[in-house]
Order: sequence, then structure tokens, then C-alpha cells
Amino acid sequence: MKKAKEYKTEYGTISLPMSLIRSIKKKIQGTGISSVSGYVSFILRQILSSPESEELLNKKTEKEIKERLKKLGYL
Repeated sequence: MKKAKEYKTEYGTISLPMSLIRSIKKKIQGTGISSVSGYVSFILRQILSSPESEELLNKKTEKEIKERLKKLGYL
């Protein structure tokens, strides 16, 4: 009998301004969400799974974002 494949989720780290972290902590008090990471993951999944997300990240927008990041010295 074949074993079902186990999928391991890998994690990375992102930095957020402390003011945003404090705001998120206040927002999630009393909800079922127990951490800032859980909230951010939940929100990002919702955004990325919506049909509008494709429109938001079309080629033109992607180019504009890259240009702005370049001007800021990130690229």
C-alpha cells in the first residue's frame, strides 16, 4: 500500500513596521486568530485568491511597481 504524500509547508520571514504590528494585535483581540502572522496570512490568501488580484497585478502595474522600487534603491 502506498503512503500518502506528506506536504511540508516552508516558512519565510517578512518585516513589518511595529506600528502596523500593534494595530493588527489590537484588531485580532477577541477573534479566533491568535497571531499577527496568522492574520497576515489569512488576509494575503483572501487577496490573492480573489479574481481582482489578477487585475491588480497585471503587467502594467508590475512594471510601475518595479520602477518605483528601483527609484527607491531596492532593485
